[in-house]
Amino acid sequence: MSSSLQPIADNLWTEGPEPQLLGGRDANGAIVFPIPDGEAGKSVDVVKLSRTGTLWSYTRQEFKPGPPYDGPEEFVPFLIGFIELPDEIIVQAMIVETTLEDLTLGMDMELVITAFDDQRSMYAFRPVEGK
Repeated sequence: MSSSLQPIADNLWTEGPEPQLLGGRDANGAIVFPIPDGEAGKSVDVVKLSRTGTLWSYTRQEFKPGPPYDGPEEFVPFLIGFIELPDEIIVQAMIVETTLEDLTLGMDMELVITAFDDQRSMYAFRPVEGK
């Protein structure tokens, strides 16, 4: 992926060869993702989330989502799922580098940063190689 792509939003993941999603831990110890904007974000401590998790649920998005989706005009169906990060939270993400037929519940997944369109990058998960 080109490093010239800008993240789809600020404060979603760390930079570097092994990025991590950034979540927020509230006063009760609960983790939220993404970190809330504004005043709500001031009441959480930023935490780096696990790079790996397990596939909790998945599907293929066959039609262009409605607002506030602002993806490419030419819609291409994509895989989407919920990834359970151990002892942290379940996050929704695109699933890349695989097919619907190769996915199974409980499979090991890892975070990757991928192109969203020709100008922006976003987080996604892919199956862990060799597992």
